[in-house]
Amino acid sequence: MKHDVTPEIQKSEQEWRNLLGPERYRVLREAGTEAPFTGKLLQLKDDGTYVCGGCGQALFTADAKFDSHCGWPSFTHPEEQENVRLLDDSSHGMQRIEVRCKRCDSHLGHVFDDGPGPAGTRYCINSASLDFEPSKPA
Repeated sequence: MKHDVTPEIQKSEQEWRNLLGPERYRVLREAGTEAPFTGKLLQLKDDGTYVCGGCGQALFTADAKFDSHCGWPSFTHPEEQENVRLLDDSSHGMQRIEVRCKRCDSHLGHVFDDGPGPAGTRYCINSASLDFEPSKPA
């Protein structure tokens, strides 16, 4: 999938394959989706920050995470809106909004308008697209 915005971090497809491994490559670079209720971060409730699995960019904080019962980690909002890019996605016969890391252009998941809180957004994100950095003790 090509976009008209050049990401800060650029690698060849072989470099991405070597860095990510098969499953993460499929999700992050080929806009794949992990099976619902299988992601390693789905049930995580620790304090910390969820970062891009491709480049380490901070994306979501633990306080924005909620249990949407959809099978993937869900967040009400990104840590910084500038860290993600939203794109129209009409694949699979649906009209959705894709969420990508702005720094490395990796696919993260999709955002929907059925979430809690004032904005009503649900960022439905693949565990395979994220790493977790726990908060440091005070």
